[in-house]
Amino acid sequence: MPASISVKTDSRTEMLDITSSVQKEISKAGVQDGICVVYVPHTTAGITINEGADPDVCTDILTKLNELVPPNRAYRHTEGNADSHIKASLMGSSVTVIVENGRLVLGTWQKIFFCEFDGPRSRKVYIRF
Repeated sequence: MPASISVKTDSRTEMLDITSSVQKEISKAGVQDGICVVYVPHTTAGITINEGADPDVCTDILTKLNELVPPNRAYRHTEGNADSHIKASLMGSSVTVIVENGRLVLGTWQKIFFCEFDGPRSRKVYIRF
């Protein structure tokens, strides 16, 4: 059974840094070396790795996604969240990170982000080592 973390979002679109939560699960499981897959089982949310030092990076990503895939267009999907599905597909549903000596192997500025496109909601993220 994979480990899981709960994520609560406060806005329709946002990016939340979940790196420390993922690292905590690695430490809890005692994983020293291997691969960590972080997976989002939601069709209107995604996951990505990007810069976590400057919050403007996330703002820029969300702004550009809204320009590319604006909400409230004449989409055929009639639940009012068609843009959320498209954005989730563009971001992807999983990332894979190397674990070495019990630590995520990420670049100096890299963080793992949960990407909400249809919030606010309570979500799950699964982690497998």
